[in-house]
Amino acid sequence: MSKPKAFYIILAAIGFSVMSCSDTKKTTSPQMAISERPQKKATPKTKLSEAFKNYWYSGEAEITSYRLEQARYGELREGTAVLVFVTEDFLPEVQVKADHYSENNIRVLKLNATKNFNTGIYPYSIMESTFYPVADNQHALKITNSVQEWCGQTYMQLNNRDRFEIQSHSYFQHSADQTFAVDKALTENELWAKLRINPKKLLVGPISIVPSLEYLRLNHEDVKAYDALATLDEGSYTLSYNTLNRTLKINFNPNFPYDILGWEETTVYGKGADTKTLTTKATKLETLKTDYWNKKSKTDESLRETLKLP
Repeated sequence: MSKPKAFYIILAAIGFSVMSCSDTKKTTSPQMAISERPQKKATPKTKLSEAFKNYWYSGEAEITSYRLEQARYGELREGTAVLVFVTEDFLPEVQVKADHYSENNIRVLKLNATKNFNTGIYPYSIMESTFYPVADNQHALKITNSVQEWCGQTYMQLNNRDRFEIQSHSYFQHSADQTFAVDKALTENELWAKLRINPKKLLVGPISIVPSLEYLRLNHEDVKAYDALATLDEGSYTLSYNTLNRTLKINFNPNFPYDILGWEETTVYGKGADTKTLTTKATKLETLKTDYWNKKSKTDESLRETLKLP
């Protein structure tokens, strides 16, 4: 007895289905296989207090000036330093400030830190920018450092992607233009923002940490994590790097908004009989909360006097 035509249509459909599944399995890309693996759970976001939101989401930046004694070329130089903290929306993929709001943006606490001092006849200007998520649940998304002086200028940028991607440009032959990546680790640059969010969450004990890009650049050290000992006391946080002969102590107000009162960076310079220990010191002068980006007329120059800046 012959089978109905519909029977063979069903068999053909089943066969096509089996072949299709088999083909799909054979052509599964490594990327697809990786994406199907269990993903590591994200670190929980820090719950921000109302005090934090009122202070940092007010549409103003916090600008603090400091009297600076900067160690350079084996001597202490007088100058000024400024820390500018402000929250802003950040594009996670492009890793720049967002021009427009989007639910995909990441809110960061940005720190622009500047130093100005003279070495003999010529001036130094140093700036670092750190973009740290207020969620306080991952490393800084981006860190940049630039140094300008009469010999030339240097620039370094760290982008937090699958690894820390580094771009470095210098007028020195031995460093010149470089692009490389290093394993992710805690960074010294992000600690200043972490402190402002919640100093009690700062790591203590033996840690692995990437020193500030400023330090690495000025001292021609490799960009990588170094072993350090971290201690947290009432109103101060200290990092001690044994292999670098360097100690950094950040002094801060133990009460919200945890403003930074100053810092001390002690480093051993030279070798043998020429060895000397110098300590860079920054002491707070004044703090101003303002939308400084709108203060660009000549009449606003008096605000520099408020900050005791030249």
